Amino acid sequence: MYVTRQADYAVRCVLYLARAPHRIESVGAIARAMHIPRSFLAKIVQRLVKIGLLRSLRGVQGGIQLARRPRAINLLEVIEAIQGPSAMRECAVNPRDCCLSATCAVHPIWVELRRVAVQRLKRENFAQLARRRAR
Repeated sequence: MYVTRQADYAVRCVLYLARAPHRIESVGAIARAMHIPRSFLAKIVQRLVKIGLLRSLRGVQGGIQLARRPRAINLLEVIEAIQGPSAMRECAVNPRDCCLSATCAVHPIWVELRRVAVQRLKRENFAQLARRRAR
């Protein structure tokens, strides 16, 4: 499964907010802390607000915060919010996209790899990730 740069930035943003879920933070502060271009992050945040993962608050004390508790948001949800469902091969998402899916010897492997990746990403919620540090 390929994760785009945009999806990676979304994950970084949500992870930053998950470390202090009640804090209201500016896009600029998150961009600086997580090494994300501010204008790029602003577009990502708009999408995450639109689908209900983040809440946007206006005004002098405004900014963004998580719309749900960190444990209620999983890694797959954030990735798919930005890039949609993905797999190593498109046929694993939609077999009709390939005329060989029904007879291809490799197709079941792509499907299994996608299933395993999806299960793993669903298990990882942002409360867990916020507690974890890079090794």
